[in-house]
Order: sequence, then C-alpha cells, then structure tokens
Amino acid sequence: MAISMQAIRGRRCLRFGAAVLGSIVSAGAASADDFWTLQFGPTGGGYSAVSERQALRELERNPEPGLPTLSPANVKATRDAIQRYTEIVQAGGWPTLPGEQVKPGEQSFAVVMLRDRLAISGELAAGGSRSDVLDGTLVEALKVYQSTNGLTPNGRLDRATIAALNVSAEDRLKQLKTNLSRLSTLTQTTKSHRRYVVVNVPSAQVEAVALNRVISRHTAVVGMKDRPTPVLRSNIYEMNFNPIWRLPPTVIREDLIPQARAAQAKGENLLVKTGINAYDGNGRKLDPAKIDWSSAAPRGYSYRQPAGKDNPLGFVKINFANSESVYMHDSPTDGLFGQNIRAASSGCIRVHNIERLAYWLLGQNDGWDQARVEKMKETGERADVRLASQVPLHFAYITAWATEDGTIQFRRDLYNRDGVAEIATSY
Repeated sequence: MAISMQAIRGRRCLRFGAAVLGSIVSAGAASADDFWTLQFGPTGGGYSAVSERQALRELERNPEPGLPTLSPANVKATRDAIQRYTEIVQAGGWPTLPGEQVKPGEQSFAVVMLRDRLAISGELAAGGSRSDVLDGTLVEALKVYQSTNGLTPNGRLDRATIAALNVSAEDRLKQLKTNLSRLSTLTQTTKSHRRYVVVNVPSAQVEAVALNRVISRHTAVVGMKDRPTPVLRSNIYEMNFNPIWRLPPTVIREDLIPQARAAQAKGENLLVKTGINAYDGNGRKLDPAKIDWSSAAPRGYSYRQPAGKDNPLGFVKINFANSESVYMHDSPTDGLFGQNIRAASSGCIRVHNIERLAYWLLGQNDGWDQARVEKMKETGERADVRLASQVPLHFAYITAWATEDGTIQFRRDLYNRDGVAEIATSY
C-alpha cells in the first residue's frame, strides 16, 4: 500500500524500568546491547523492507517538516477553528462509532458511520458514497484524519483511531479554547526569534524553526505519565559529544538500587552488565563486586557510565539551563522512534536524527559542519562545544491548534492537562 502524506525533565532523565531490568538480570547472558534495546522498546526486524508496517514505521521516524506549531499565524487560524467547532457542537456534534475494527476493503456497518463522522469534521466531502465498504476514497480520508490527529496513517479503522474519532466535539472544542491561550502566550515570544527549537510534548516531536519555517522535524521520545517532561523556556548553549552519563538521583533511588538489589539476590551484578561505574564520596572508583546493595551505602555513591555505543545518551547531549535537570540527547537504539506512542523517558527528550539538529544548531560555529558532526559520531571522540549564539528553546504542551493553511491538528492529552474526557488521553 502506498503511503502518502501530501494530503495530509540531578532529578530524572533515563529510566531503567523494573520489569525490563529484572528480565535482563535473570537472563544471565544478556549483553549491554540487549539491556538498552529492551529498555527502550522493540527495535523492529522481522519485516520485509517493502512491507506496509515498515513503511509506516519509517514514516513515524522521519516525519515531514510541515508547518511550525508555534507560528504567530496559528493564533488566528485556531480562533477560526474554534468558530468552526462551535458550529459543529451547536449542530449536535458527531456520531459515536462502535468498537469494531475494519481494514481497507472490508465491509461493516461501522463504515457508514465513519463516513458521516469524517464528513462532519471535514476530511471527507459530504453527500458522497453511502457504501459500507472501507474503500479507496474513504481510506485516503481516514489517513488524513489520522495524520492530523497524531496517529499512524495506516488507513485502518483500528482501536486508536476509533478512540480518537470518539472524542466528543465538545471536548475537541474545549481543547482548542484551552490551547489558544497557550499558543497566544508562546507566539508572543517566538515571533521575535529568527530561529528556535520547540519540543511539543504531546506530539513527541522536535521542530527546528528558522524565519517561521520548519527546517527539520524530529521524532522524539518524551516523559512517561508518571515522570512527565516539563513545560519550560530556555536557551540551548552547549553540546557534549560522546558524553558520560551521570545518573541523576531519581534514577539511582528509584531504578538502579532496587534493580541492583534484585540482581545481587540472584548472584548477578548489575553494574558489570551495564558498564556503569560507582564512586564513593571521595571520588574513588569502587569494585562492583564489593558493593552491598542491601545496605544504605549505595545511596551515597555516584554513578557514571562512560561514553560508548551502549551509553543511553548516545553520541550527543544538548544542554540548556533549567530547574528540572532535563536535556535533549541521542539514543543508542531507535526502536521507539518507529512507534506511534513515545512517552517512555524519565522526562528528558530523546531525538531521532539528532545529528541534523546538532549541525543546524552549530551552524555559526567555525568548522562545525555536517561532516564534522557525523565524524564525531563515527569516531566516538569526546568534545564539549559551546554554541556561538544560544538558540531559544521551548518545551510546549500543545494538544490542539490550527495552521495557517486551515488544517486543524489534535494530539493526545498525554498528561491529562486539558480537563477533557479520559478517552482524549489514552488512545
């Protein structure tokens, strides 16, 4: 099936995950690669290079640039969207679809209701076919709906799509009104920026914007619901190439120590398996075999993982001042980047194709072109580089907005901040 988009938070950062690490320490033979792969999710494989599923995963990993989320023009466009959705609500909203899942070419009574639903929200022309077959025209309209609602555009009436379609018109209107306030505040700042970076957390995407144009858009992994990525405004000032990971206190307390205790109880050593080093209060490196994880002593140690292919920060870390101790970084595995739901970190932002963002940010630093950035990735050379000019950064929480071309966008209310029904948070 051809895929077309033309129509269309020291506190936290990386999570070990008890279930994942528990499976590793019980496996015995798991390598460091296995550790990080398991931690960060499935990495794909097992599919034909030409399969639909792989094509959709690649689409998730490499989104089109599109239009900037924080464009000043989006304020008026969102006001227009509010008027449109007010009219939809006044007219009675839209039908609630049953839970039956339908694939392209299949026949179902739910398809006729889908036609009515998409005609009301505008993805499908009104007065068209009443067929109960999920046919080509309807499939393409459904892909448009999916793409503008942050879903994988597979053209299927699947569980996530049904849930998104069944968010009421009243709740979508409420989201637009809530986000208009957020947009109005943020765009007062971005309109004065020649270039900036925005992380829209609900979209799990990063935009590099120059002169109100998206230069590159990057798939991201954001904070999970119980360790959310914060909303913040800062300036990117430095990059660490092939950085050392210094485990933050929350990760040490909530993840490392409990899981190291579980490993020790099984006669295994977590630090050996992960390549993490422990240091006492005087900075002396400790023998991992002599650490008693059942005692209180490990809570007073610091922990670092050297740079390398298994380091969870990957080959570059992007720094900006903030009170939440979060940062943006690469990842040694890319499995989650191909998933549609990417809320899996402890607050920091993992960025796909981060080398493109890195050399764009370093564009005014002499000698830091694309080739040099890529060489740092290849060689593993350590370097800390300050930007010649700091670049404004926004971590935003925008779940509903319209762009100047009239397209209305919705995303999951990931952290339940819009005050709408739970269905809008969980699809």
